[in-house]
Amino acid sequence: MKWVVRSIGWLATTTLLLSSAVACSDKASLTTVSSPVSDEVVSLDVYKSRTCGCCKKWVSHIEGFGFESEVHHPANLNKIKSDKGIAPRYQSCHTAVSNDGYVFEGHIPGPIIQRFLAAPPKDTIGLAVPGMPVGSPGMEVGDRHDEYDVLLLSKDGGHTVYEHVNGTH
Repeated sequence: MKWVVRSIGWLATTTLLLSSAVACSDKASLTTVSSPVSDEVVSLDVYKSRTCGCCKKWVSHIEGFGFESEVHHPANLNKIKSDKGIAPRYQSCHTAVSNDGYVFEGHIPGPIIQRFLAAPPKDTIGLAVPGMPVGSPGMEVGDRHDEYDVLLLSKDGGHTVYEHVNGTH
């Protein structure tokens, strides 16, 4: 009887070890968590006011999608926006700039930034969500989610709608 118990114990241990090895291998893993579109870590320089709480929440949001961030508190935030080519009509409370120089103005969802960086359209400087739409990342207010457009900013100063964010989540 002891031999049967030991054999079952050995079999259970071996099965557990083998299943753990398979479950932890890259080929066996399936993920539902969004991550950057490549193995390269994308770093964003985020320019914001020292006192803006919604900007802090947005930074946490993008870090949750695998972005690294370095936050800066410039004395003249509007000069940064102007220097990066972001017209006043496209501005929000913070500006992020990628390693490649693309700008992300305002409360843009992390997955949309990932899609943009995977295939940046020609002759563009980045994306913008003007203003501060309720329900956008960092602007959560209960279960309210307003609809808004994420704009594609062109080098010539114009824009098109890059993606529409529906108010229902």
